Amino acid sequence: MNFKSTPTHSPDIWLLLTIVGLVFLGFMMVGSASSVLAERFRGDVYFFLKHQVLFGGVAGVVLFCLGYFVPYRSWRLFALPALIASLVLLVLVFVPGISLQYGGASRWIDIGPITFQPTELTKLAFIVYLAALLERKGEEIRDFRKSVLPFAVITSILTVLVALQPDFGTLFTITAIAGAMVFVAGFRLRHLALLMAGAFAVFLALITSARHGISRLITYLHPELDPQGIGYQVNQALLAVGTGGIWGLGLGRSRQKYQFLPEPAGDSIFAIMAEELGLVRSVLLLLAFVWIGWRGYTIARLSPDMFGRLVAAGITSWIVIQAFVNIGAILAIMPLTGIPLPFISYGGSSLAILLFASGILLNVSKYTVVE
Repeated sequence: MNFKSTPTHSPDIWLLLTIVGLVFLGFMMVGSASSVLAERFRGDVYFFLKHQVLFGGVAGVVLFCLGYFVPYRSWRLFALPALIASLVLLVLVFVPGISLQYGGASRWIDIGPITFQPTELTKLAFIVYLAALLERKGEEIRDFRKSVLPFAVITSILTVLVALQPDFGTLFTITAIAGAMVFVAGFRLRHLALLMAGAFAVFLALITSARHGISRLITYLHPELDPQGIGYQVNQALLAVGTGGIWGLGLGRSRQKYQFLPEPAGDSIFAIMAEELGLVRSVLLLLAFVWIGWRGYTIARLSPDMFGRLVAAGITSWIVIQAFVNIGAILAIMPLTGIPLPFISYGGSSLAILLFASGILLNVSKYTVVE
């Protein structure tokens, strides 16, 4: 396809408006949820909000423009270098001096004033690389040796590096994204079944061999057994959600953010939102992610080539899966995962990379076939 001569049209404006709305909602909730911790430990009630706007918002807008204005097929050239760079970054989280450990996990690189979580970049790099790999296979996509094995090898390498951190939430998200992409690419059903069985066996082995994983599984199954220990976070999250009722206590009036609920502006921000804004507005947030899924998968279906179809499906799956895994953990219908709520949770690297991916998705939407 010659992109210089390919006509384009306006991007998916409804998808754009939804993403912009979620970003501003995220700023509002980060400002509210982090205010108590910011004042106590930083002496500035808006410290974390300022950090989110600067390192997530400003940097994210720059990356969004890069993703939006560069034709999406251009990223095929950077697929392998980006994946290699992300693998190197995943190794660097174990290097003393630049690795930042928190809660028994090594997931961050700390260089001066910048703290970066490599797994966020890894998700996007993996999506682009996998899209390029699967497109290149063409008619061989249904061949086990030529398609399934290369996919399994690269996915296994990522699995090992992420599991060592450990970060089971990200591991699940990456695996689910990969599953969605190979389904769209056209893997045989028996190959998909084999991969799913293998992934389940690996997850089971990792969870049962890691104390961290067993604790979270026990918490999920029986959160009432140790309400002051491993069950504390999920019980406090459920208390926050229940306290909010239909319309919430009001913006800024959360009680759980007064150091009762761990990670109030991070992984647990949905609980604070439900407490302050209530059930109705929380359901609207859920519908916003459903809407993103519908618009994103429509873009994938109408993409003019396989690479665009896979990139759009991968990015959409990333946003939707991560959102519902995060919310499911807060509502105790899934084990706690430690992954952020897309566009909402505090975390500059997460927001910036998500906006980069959103720009690429909207760029794909400019080339879609008009029905």
